[in-house]
Amino acid sequence: MDLKHFQLKLLEKQRECQASLAAFETEESEAGTTEVRDSTDDATVAQDTSEAFAEGTIVSQTLEDVEDALRRIKDGTYGKCILCGRQIEPARLEAIPWAAYCLEDQEKLDAQAARHEGASV
Repeated sequence: MDLKHFQLKLLEKQRECQASLAAFETEESEAGTTEVRDSTDDATVAQDTSEAFAEGTIVSQTLEDVEDALRRIKDGTYGKCILCGRQIEPARLEAIPWAAYCLEDQEKLDAQAARHEGASV
């Protein structure tokens, strides 16, 4: 496996996530500027803030996953499923270089999460 290739992909994704988070912070600080608004404006701002927060949460989680993958490169465990220890499929790593689970285990985790969400709704 070409670790340098994946390390470069991960470093690029890390920069992308950091830039996105910085942009979210800038937008958030600008959203607080005072101006004359009505209730419709307030509702729009609240909706935009909620969507930005959700997107920021996803970007933050992705950044954390990317940094975990970079640590796995350093400690020699990159490309191995953190649950079962099997090699993660090369095509999966190419698509999602920060993947921590093989496809089989990821599908199991996704199914568990779906069942949990279905039970709590």
